[in-house]
Amino acid sequence: MTNTRDVLVFGLLAIVWGSGFTAIEIGLESLPPVLFAAFRFDAAALVFFALVVASGARLRPRTRDDVRLILTTGVFLIGVHFALLFLGQNYVSSAVAAIVLSFAPIVTPAIALAALPSHQVRATDVLGLLVGFVGVAAIAAAGGSLGGRLAGVALLSGAAVAFALGSVLTRRFSRTLPLVSLQAWSMLVGAGILHALSLVHPTEALSRVDWNGGALAAIAYLGIVCSVGGFLLYFRLLEGVGPTDASLVSYATPIVAAGFGAAVLGEPITSAMVLGFGLIAVGFALCQIRPLWRLVRGLPGPQHRPSAAETVRVRGNEYVLEEPTVERARVGTGEGYGPSRGGGAASDPIADD
Repeated sequence: MTNTRDVLVFGLLAIVWGSGFTAIEIGLESLPPVLFAAFRFDAAALVFFALVVASGARLRPRTRDDVRLILTTGVFLIGVHFALLFLGQNYVSSAVAAIVLSFAPIVTPAIALAALPSHQVRATDVLGLLVGFVGVAAIAAAGGSLGGRLAGVALLSGAAVAFALGSVLTRRFSRTLPLVSLQAWSMLVGAGILHALSLVHPTEALSRVDWNGGALAAIAYLGIVCSVGGFLLYFRLLEGVGPTDASLVSYATPIVAAGFGAAVLGEPITSAMVLGFGLIAVGFALCQIRPLWRLVRGLPGPQHRPSAAETVRVRGNEYVLEEPTVERARVGTGEGYGPSRGGGAASDPIADD
C-alpha cells in the first residue's frame, strides 16, 4: 500500500470504524442497547434506500437467492450480531469490544468447515483459532465478574460468532440484486429484527429513551458515518489495494478504538488488552498466512481468482463483479469491524463500527 490516496482512505476508514465503538459507548448512557442498535440501522436503511433511488439501481429482488441473502444478512450479520454487540459493550470498554470482535475472522474457517462440505481447513487455521481464543480468554480473565467484564466478553464473542456464521451462510447464495439495494433491504430487515428483540427484552422500553443531544448524535454518527460512510470508504479501498491489504483495517480499528476511548472517555489501556489483541492478531495472521505472505513479498494472488478490480469484499464476503449479472457470494475472512460488520453481507456485507 504505497499510494498516498489509498493510505489516506485506509486511515480514514480505521478512524470511522474505530470511533464507532466510542459512539456506542456514548449512546449507551441514554439508550437501551438493543433499541439503540435498531435506531442505528433505521437511520442507515433510510440513507441506503435514498441512495438506491438517487442512483437508479434496481430495488426489487428477482430470485429466491436474493431474498435468502437479504434474510441471512439481516438476521445474522445485523440483527443477532449487533444485538449481542451493543449488549456486550454495556459491560466493557470500547477498546475491549473492538478487540474481541476482531476474533470473527479467526472463527470463520471453523464454522465454514461445519457449514460448507467443500471447505477445507488447514493446520494454520486451527492454530490461529486456538491462539485467538487464548487472546479472548486473556481479556476475559483480566478482572471483572460474571456480571461484568466476563459477561461482556461472552456476549461480544457471541457477536463475533454470529457474524462469522452469517458470513459463511451467505456463500450458499447467488445474487442479482445491486449491492446498494442489498444493503438497503438487509439493514431494513436487521432493524426490524432488532426492534422485535428490544420489544421482548425485559428491561427495554421506548419510555426509557433519553432523547438528548448525545443520543441523537450517536445514532446519526453510527447510522450515517459508520454504516453508510464506512461502506463507501471500504469499497474505495478495495478498488485501490485489493482484499488482502483492505482486510488489515480490521486490526487497525481496535487500535483506533482504544485511542478514542482513552482520549474521549478516559478508558484505561491495560496490559491484558494489549496481550489479548496481540494474540488475536497473531491468530489472524496464521489463518491468513498465505495471502499475507504474498502481500509481504509483493506477489500476485492465485491466477484462478479474480483480480482486485473484479472483486468486492465487505466484512468478509467477496463478490465477483463480472458477467453474467448473477454473482456468487463467497465467504472470506470475516474481516472488517468497523462495523459491518455487517455489514451486512453485502457486507462483509456490513460496514460495521
